[in-house]
Amino acid sequence: MFELLPLILIGVLFVINRGAAKRIDRLEKELGEVRERLLKVSGATATPSAIQVGPEEPVEIVLPETSAETLVAEEAALDGAPYQSAPASLPEENAAALTTAASSRATAAAPAESLENLLGTRWAVWAGGLALALGGVFLVRYSIESGLLGPGVRLTLAALFGLLLIAAGELVRRKALPKAEALYANAMVPGILTAAGAVSLFGAIYAAHGIYEFIGPTLAFLLLGLTAFGVLGLSLLHGQALAGLGLVGSMLTPLLISTTAPSLWTLFIYLTVAQIATALASRIKGWLIVPAIAQVLLGLWALVALIDSAEITPIALSLIAMIAAWMLIWPGVKGEDPAEPGTPLSLDALGGRMAWGPLALDITLSLAILIPALVMLDSGPAVSLPLFAFAALVAALAAAGSARHGAFWPTALAAVGALIGAVVKSGLIAQAQVLLLGFGWEETTVVSLGGPVMLIFLVLAAVFAFIGLAQNRRRFADDPLFATVWAVIVAVLPVTLATISFLFYGTYARDWVHGLFALGLGSVLLAACEYLYRQGALPAFRRGVDILLLGSFFAFVLALHCLTDGVVTTILLALIGFTYLMATRKREWSGLPWVMVAALVGVLFRIFWDPTLVGPDALSRTPVFNPLLPGYGIPALLALLSAYQMRNWPGLRVRNALQGLASLLGLLAVAILVRHAMNGGVLDASAPTLGEQSIYTLLVVGLSGILMTLDLKSPSFVFLYGSMVAGSLAIAQTISLHLGALNPYFSGESTGSWPLINLLLIGYLLPGLAYAGLAFYARDKRPLPYVILLALSGALLGFAWVTLSVRRFWQGEFIAYWKGFEQAETYSYSVAWLAIGVGLLALGSRFDARSLRIASAVIVILTVAKVFLIDMANLEGVLRALSFIGLGFVLIGIGLFYQRILSGKSGRSPAVDEDEAPTGI
Repeated sequence: MFELLPLILIGVLFVINRGAAKRIDRLEKELGEVRERLLKVSGATATPSAIQVGPEEPVEIVLPETSAETLVAEEAALDGAPYQSAPASLPEENAAALTTAASSRATAAAPAESLENLLGTRWAVWAGGLALALGGVFLVRYSIESGLLGPGVRLTLAALFGLLLIAAGELVRRKALPKAEALYANAMVPGILTAAGAVSLFGAIYAAHGIYEFIGPTLAFLLLGLTAFGVLGLSLLHGQALAGLGLVGSMLTPLLISTTAPSLWTLFIYLTVAQIATALASRIKGWLIVPAIAQVLLGLWALVALIDSAEITPIALSLIAMIAAWMLIWPGVKGEDPAEPGTPLSLDALGGRMAWGPLALDITLSLAILIPALVMLDSGPAVSLPLFAFAALVAALAAAGSARHGAFWPTALAAVGALIGAVVKSGLIAQAQVLLLGFGWEETTVVSLGGPVMLIFLVLAAVFAFIGLAQNRRRFADDPLFATVWAVIVAVLPVTLATISFLFYGTYARDWVHGLFALGLGSVLLAACEYLYRQGALPAFRRGVDILLLGSFFAFVLALHCLTDGVVTTILLALIGFTYLMATRKREWSGLPWVMVAALVGVLFRIFWDPTLVGPDALSRTPVFNPLLPGYGIPALLALLSAYQMRNWPGLRVRNALQGLASLLGLLAVAILVRHAMNGGVLDASAPTLGEQSIYTLLVVGLSGILMTLDLKSPSFVFLYGSMVAGSLAIAQTISLHLGALNPYFSGESTGSWPLINLLLIGYLLPGLAYAGLAFYARDKRPLPYVILLALSGALLGFAWVTLSVRRFWQGEFIAYWKGFEQAETYSYSVAWLAIGVGLLALGSRFDARSLRIASAVIVILTVAKVFLIDMANLEGVLRALSFIGLGFVLIGIGLFYQRILSGKSGRSPAVDEDEAPTGI
């Protein structure tokens, strides 16, 4: 361990040096550009001034005699007009000011560093520092193997060697190369010597305790800590790389000390002091890498401690202290904004254009807090200190992120952490395992959680609501886009946390705690919308106000579910949405109508969850006048009124949404009452009868006609396509149910005892007439293929009614296929089908409906095929002869009829054609 420790620390040092080396390269290039520009602006009468740039002879640069401030301004103007210099000389004391001002302008035109300088001034120094450290290690090892010196003497010499290296580093920094420091700071000669000395001191102290046990753990801990803090202090003189070495040494010190009675309080007090010291040094020097590493290391220590110990308090307090250091010390409340001064912090920062340094500090802090906080949830009983510590850490992180300008990620990640904690602690993940995998959850997981847990989540919800509203008030004018992100957080997270708390810890009968909290939250969000409106937030912050409106609505919905149940909840849900919509008469906020859309979607969700709305056992069996009438009817009526109220609203999408929902809810209200009445007052999943399904089909056909009429009165995307969707749905019902599964020929269902007024009339003739009427109404209003499809559907239902009526005439009330066919029945089908064909042909001619004439031709062809394929094989005697004779007469009549139609369409008779024919042929 004694031999590996210097290598580990030196390795860490050189890894940290990479970032510093890149920045120093850039500064060297800038300095070279400054020299080049000074040569350009020098005058003929200027006095020379020499700048030492290396071990070679000085290079004389002619400088005009003027002030440093003037040179800064003139140098900044070089990109514009040519500079006219005046003969003068630059005072020597202004050289530093010139260098500082010029180094702020980066350029890519500086010459690349030569290989000689790279090897001679930088890598040689680095290699020399490593050789010094390894030389000390090897010297100690040689003395051990040879037995030349005792352990105490060897350790003393190693410590003295380290102190001498540190002193040499300071001497070099002050005396040896004062003029080359600016040019060859990248070589870091003082820093390398100091780092090598620090490694020797670390190794000597650890060996004195861990190997030879010359000193106890307390003294070793103090010496290692003092050495680490001393190195951290020297880093203020030698740079960020040495600070990284001191930080790593301080964080590794507890690992190097073994004790039989470890104290978690002592450990985290020490670690907290190290982290705060790093933050102070970073603030003085403006470092970004070292404080981020310090935050990560402290978070790792917290995780290790949570695994080995159940004591939470020192860990939580240390993490809170780190949040305070981040907010108050470095980067501080104002932070280091990526935007230019006076420019609002926009979402571009969230997309990756934020300066990487402040962003790294924000994210490392957030993860170093949240990951241990989430681990704390499983560190003790369900209701105990770990849960309170989790809530305190999340709230502190969110508050700190909100307080510091430009820090979005701490609060956003704190919100994510709060949501994850609520999900984990409520047992949602465990229940998902039960649903998906069938294992992993015990009922006591949720039952054991009680009031304190509920209050913690409600307090967290209130904290995030307060933080989000505060951000909206501060940001809506200067940065509305960024404030909208906060509006999403304040609208979603508090309601989500309160909902999870109610679902797992609330009382479903009537929960006053969650209900009143939700009422208060909704009222606060609604008041915030009014406040922002009066402060002139619209129209720039329109999206944010809309989001807050939806958040207030969802809070009221939660209160509604906490304090009411059954059909009352459904009705009040629609009434709340309608109240928001009617508020458009006072406030033309674009989000108000969308609240009604959300309310109607909520009504549909409740219907889907429980179609009875009051429970199957509580549903009355009385037709029509039962809880279904107000539960479905009032929301449908409010939806219709909303669509009418918004008919002139400028938002087309919300108008379409309201119109579509009103149509759907109106259809559902009628359909559910029919279902209830047709099933004896019971709503279940049983398949409908043909009579019930026929009513549904008539309703859908009627809805299509109503939507078509509304489209003529007030053209709308919903009315246009909704009417065709409804018609197409009705056609699909006809093909799949009327002619298929519910057909009495296949199902064996009774058709009724009355000859004409029976199930066949309701199931086939009435829907067929409805299709025919809809096709006639739509023939000049909808696309031709759709109209033809409607007409063919009507014709198909009429054909089915005639055919099944013939079978009922011969077979009686039950017409199932297993009863077979009689010869007279088979002949009757041919007669009936020919009559249908002739009737459709007449109607097609009367109304000039080509689709009906095509349907007539199809039925006639079907009849001809039946006569030749079925009648010829099954009929005998006079029935066979009559079948063919009748078919022949009908076909001839149809042919004559078609000739008359065609001649009528041409507008002239064959005789006229003959008279007008040329006579010279």
